[in-house]
Amino acid sequence: MPTFEGLPGAVAVSHLRVYDWPAADGLRGGTPHLHLTCSEGYVVVGGTGSVQTLTASGFRETPLEPGALVWFTPGTIHRLVNGNGLRIVVLMENSGLPEAGDAVLTLPPDRLADPDVYRAAVTLPADGSEAEQERAARARRDLAVEGFLALRRAAGAGDPEPLAAFHRAAAALVRPRAEGWRERWRRGAAAASEVTGEQLDAVARGDGGYLADACVHAEQPSGYGKFGMCGRLDVYRG
Repeated sequence: MPTFEGLPGAVAVSHLRVYDWPAADGLRGGTPHLHLTCSEGYVVVGGTGSVQTLTASGFRETPLEPGALVWFTPGTIHRLVNGNGLRIVVLMENSGLPEAGDAVLTLPPDRLADPDVYRAAVTLPADGSEAEQERAARARRDLAVEGFLALRRAAGAGDPEPLAAFHRAAAALVRPRAEGWRERWRRGAAAASEVTGEQLDAVARGDGGYLADACVHAEQPSGYGKFGMCGRLDVYRG
């Protein structure tokens, strides 16, 4: 019987130190964005802050402090705000797809209509120095905060169209990547679910033979301090 040897349910994990860079509205924190096919969760392990979210139901701000567990579904625009040394363990659906492409930043509308323009605004210099990468990460964060604040103002004024237009633009931007994401899902979450079904079938037969194939995995981060959307990331291969 096959086994699934990825993290439980094909969830990926990273450690996040939220940016403390001030934005135009005086708040310190990360880059507002949404995911189209993945839920994401936060387990707060240090510091304080909040996560600002915007959905078709409106704006919300959820406090974050050690021990807090917060998660949200695809389509939730989220912005992390760093009050004081905010550190989070991030749980990402579909084998970490949120950090591997399933994210659209809330840039102003003129940066969303053309995929090349969007890509130029959000891509960090792969071979740049740390200072160059930081400047690029801050620039894209500031653009995304600009777009987010405009969406929030429109929603607060009772105008749903800017948010709906952003949703349409986001779907158009990622559409060419859908089949690659589907394959990642098949190898990850779908495979994990299928294996569980086969194990349930075996248990129902009273067959515990597959238990002899049990194994243990352990890893240290494969990279430290990567510039992510919301902060500096320590990431794992799994």
